[in-house]
Amino acid sequence: MDETEKKILKISVRNLVELVLRSGDLDNRRTGGAEKTAMQEGSRIHRKIQRRMGADYRAEVVLKHEVEVDQFQILVEGRADGIIEKPEGVTIDEIKGMYMDLSYLSEPIEVHLAQAMCYGYFYCYDHGLNGAVMQMTYCNIETEEIRRFQVEKSFEELESWFQSVIHEYIKWARYLYNHGIRRDESIKELSFPYPYRKGQKELVVAVYRSIARKRNLFIQAPTGIGKTLSTVYPAIKAIGEGLGDKLFYLTAKTITRGVAEEAFDILREQGLYLNSVTLTAKEKLCFLEKPECNPDACPYAKGHFDRVGDAVYDIIHKEAGITRETVLRYAEEYQVCPFEFCLDISNWVDSIICDYNYVFDPNIRLKRYFSEGVAGDYLFLTDEAHNLVPRAREMYSATVYKEDFLLIKKILKPMSPKLVRMLERCNKELLEMKRECEEFQILEDIRFFMTSIMTLFGEMEKFMDTGEEFKDRDLVLDFYFNLRDLLNIYDRVDENYRIYTELLPDGRFMLRLFCVNPAKNLKECLDKGNSTVFFSATLLPVRYYKELLSGDQEEYAVYAQSPFDQEKRLLLVASDVSSRYTRRNRREYQKIVDYMRRIVSAHKGNYMVFLPSYQYLKEVEAILDETEGLEEEFTYLSQATHMSEQEREEFLEEFSEDRKDSFVALCVMGGVFSEGIDLKEGRLIGAIIVGTGLPMVCTEQEILKGYFDSREQNGFDYAYQYPGMNKVMQAAGRVIRTVRDEGVIALLDERFFKPDYQALFPREWDGYYEVQLKNVDEVVQSFWDGRK
Repeated sequence: MDETEKKILKISVRNLVELVLRSGDLDNRRTGGAEKTAMQEGSRIHRKIQRRMGADYRAEVVLKHEVEVDQFQILVEGRADGIIEKPEGVTIDEIKGMYMDLSYLSEPIEVHLAQAMCYGYFYCYDHGLNGAVMQMTYCNIETEEIRRFQVEKSFEELESWFQSVIHEYIKWARYLYNHGIRRDESIKELSFPYPYRKGQKELVVAVYRSIARKRNLFIQAPTGIGKTLSTVYPAIKAIGEGLGDKLFYLTAKTITRGVAEEAFDILREQGLYLNSVTLTAKEKLCFLEKPECNPDACPYAKGHFDRVGDAVYDIIHKEAGITRETVLRYAEEYQVCPFEFCLDISNWVDSIICDYNYVFDPNIRLKRYFSEGVAGDYLFLTDEAHNLVPRAREMYSATVYKEDFLLIKKILKPMSPKLVRMLERCNKELLEMKRECEEFQILEDIRFFMTSIMTLFGEMEKFMDTGEEFKDRDLVLDFYFNLRDLLNIYDRVDENYRIYTELLPDGRFMLRLFCVNPAKNLKECLDKGNSTVFFSATLLPVRYYKELLSGDQEEYAVYAQSPFDQEKRLLLVASDVSSRYTRRNRREYQKIVDYMRRIVSAHKGNYMVFLPSYQYLKEVEAILDETEGLEEEFTYLSQATHMSEQEREEFLEEFSEDRKDSFVALCVMGGVFSEGIDLKEGRLIGAIIVGTGLPMVCTEQEILKGYFDSREQNGFDYAYQYPGMNKVMQAAGRVIRTVRDEGVIALLDERFFKPDYQALFPREWDGYYEVQLKNVDEVVQSFWDGRK
């Protein structure tokens, strides 16, 4: 590096003050009142207050300040909510919208005042002023009551204070500087760790180009091409070229997080100097049986903030791939909350491996990276991206049940007559909706109901903020959070939503704010970064995923070639089977059993049979139980409902057993065993897939269908056919995992011959055999004979 060219390290004002000034206990017993600024509503109230402030008030003023240290510069930047310029002096305004009774505040919260003091110092420094007034404006979102605190500081006081903050930060900045130089040098020397498979190099190039152009990319890539390494490697090369500063590897399932960890480890073995952390859910990290984050219940919460800085500094200097086990070990040593510790580690690593929630979910996403006004040079690698559509719909939807209002009213009756009256009012409004609803009803306007909810929520905030213990407090707290979610989601409702009520089969009455098309909400998060790569083995048709994940049909897309020898795979399509609801009878179930017996008897090995539902599975299982002599042909085991993690592992271990006969696993299509499992090296040689995977007809699917029909798109395709075929392709993808695997995929449903279904077949399914029960055993036997 040139002597005159200094490396710039960026940090936001908020992250700086939180890092340096936090101390004391971790305590979440209160609902968050003072500490938890409201989310979308907080942004709205900011704008409302700013508009009221008159001509002297400048809103959202970008301020930054550079501090030179050794060979690098620290750039601290942020946006002041408001600056008031008058002849008598300058006032820096920091606005915080909150759901709380502001009478609880006797003084400004330290980290909020510290943010204002940073802006005050920057402004005085830039304009040669002798001092400024720091004003904290707290606003109750429900009542719009405002409370202000003012603190006046001279320039000398602000400068001295800011220098003390920077002094505490310098050791962290020095770490980032030295780490960054060593990382970038290692990336320059980094080569792809293996010889490229067919289609893999083109994939690597496509990912790098998309990142370089700050564009998003959709990748349809067959199993076995090495999607993880093919996306991680070019993303890391891009970081080395300054095209990104933090890589997020996003997954839907725990098992794929392990695949990502392995990819980083492989590259480290090639000389890569880059650290990563895997974020794990609080319940899976907590040392207690049930997470209770307060100093009375948990010794790790007591004094957590006094020790966590040292713990983070230690782990980032000693560990490269920071997994759940590593976090727990250091958390135990330093006596800190492992979950909060893990989140703090994420500030200092190059890559974060985590669930989709941490980036996209408005309640869970990491505010340090994704809150309003915060963005970065992030790169997002979204694994198994087909899962993001249903997950995102859930994240951006909200539901309340009428019966919950009655339950909470009963609990609170002895304690708060005011809350009881508000709960009664909400219940009465829901009762009126219920009377007008036969099965389900789409509503156009629920403004009056939401006004009642906001009033109730404001009162509950005060009640819960007292921190008093009482029977069933957990139920009340869950209800409180449900109301918060409803308010936050309501603020998002637009043409991409449908609001509906429904009488459920169990008798409950539900109001749901249903996010039909999540693209706009997802884009809000994606725009925080530079580039996103969506990849999956089943991203067809790509226009469907572009519509629902980004809303932009002009996004780049790549169809990667399959690296596998097609002769090692037999694809069968049966013309004499139907799984339609009208055809579900004993005769059809018997036909499925006959197909299973004929396919399995042709070659010894392990097979999976994917059935449309648990009910269908039970019908097939009943026929198997009655079949004489079956035990001489194969052993079978059925997937159970609500299996624990241990039960799932035991189920998968059956595929490693050494047997004399064949093994058949009966599974539900779209369930836990139809994707994300890796039975390679011959542990699975066949998948028999019954039906086209269509979701059951229900209110939600019908609303989806109606929504897309209203937009002149084929609603049936969007609501049923595309998600169904995705399940089929995922189930089929269990069979061929490596170049050494071989096996049979049997699609049992006459609908697979229809042109609209065949148009959704992946390219590698271009050759298949049409079979019927009378000839399937011959075709399968011929395939296996050819493999000898």
